[in-house]
Amino acid sequence: MGRHTCLYDLHLALGARMVDFNGWDMPVAYGSQIDEHHAVRRAAGVFDISHMCVVDLSGARTRELLAGLLANDVGRLSIAGRALYSCMLNDHAGVIDDLIAYYLAEDYFRLVVNAGTRDKDMAWIGAHAERLDVKLLERRDLAMLAVQGPQARERCATLLNSEAACGAMALKPFFGAQLGEWFIARTGYTGEDGFEIMLPAGEAGSVWQRLNAAGVRSCGLGARDTLRLEAGLNLYGNDMDEQTQPFESGLGWTVAFEPPGRDFIGRAALEQIRAHGSERKQVGLVLDERAVLRSHQRVLVEGGGEGEVTSGTFSPMLGRSIGLARVPAATADAVQVEVRGRLLPARVVQPPFVRHGRVLIAT
Repeated sequence: MGRHTCLYDLHLALGARMVDFNGWDMPVAYGSQIDEHHAVRRAAGVFDISHMCVVDLSGARTRELLAGLLANDVGRLSIAGRALYSCMLNDHAGVIDDLIAYYLAEDYFRLVVNAGTRDKDMAWIGAHAERLDVKLLERRDLAMLAVQGPQARERCATLLNSEAACGAMALKPFFGAQLGEWFIARTGYTGEDGFEIMLPAGEAGSVWQRLNAAGVRSCGLGARDTLRLEAGLNLYGNDMDEQTQPFESGLGWTVAFEPPGRDFIGRAALEQIRAHGSERKQVGLVLDERAVLRSHQRVLVEGGGEGEVTSGTFSPMLGRSIGLARVPAATADAVQVEVRGRLLPARVVQPPFVRHGRVLIAT
């Protein structure tokens, strides 16, 4: 199970249904998954994301290291606390992981990487860091909570002293700050506003209970998945992996080809793909019939060609099934999806489906 036993015991005490997730015992739901989903869209919910890997990088050549490791341009980070979302690629432009990098000082950056890729990420980053004398420190002393929803920031602020509360409420989107012993970032994975909080592991249980007392609902992995899919956000291992490249995973916007002299890993392969055009693309799907889209379902495209659903679920906001799919680049506005042996029509749409509590596509 996960290392933060104070949270594990609390999840059990709150009646959570637990599942194994990349070696961690994680709460999938505390009651109604749909109620948890709506709590985040309408008010505020808290998620335990302590399984995520937080790693601090330090040394004079840290920026140089990240300029070569990340497809996005770490040169954009010049203000303390600013965050950057990026893919980390292999030589063939396959996605090793997607991550967030925080600029804390010129010789000090923080990365948050996925739980399931922790070991390979640490090995990959470590091998390149050693050559540049950059030190890696995995922050096993920290727990991580995500508090999300239109009322999340205000309710979090009630837990802080006045100075820290002012600092937290002043954060712009995709910025973070060390406020006392907590690192608070205005980031998230739900399509709603809110904070992701890194704090000493021993405090996590009491903070969770204080959030509950402030009206923040306990939420599990089930609601987190439906929320992120409504928001059109990728899940590593489903929507991208080392066999897929950013242009076919809806992540072309995270690739920075400027400045032209930055030779990041995977750039040469991406230049070739960009020159010839990606053969596949990511799209959103809406299924109007009563069925549920799931990963690995076959997608048939008019005129020939096939794709595959990479993520699918029932959307509580739309009241129907939605999904992300990787399909031939020429795919137009309608496809068929094979669901339990039946071919069902699906609409092709541009994600996100929902952001900030608003449905963004025609229903």
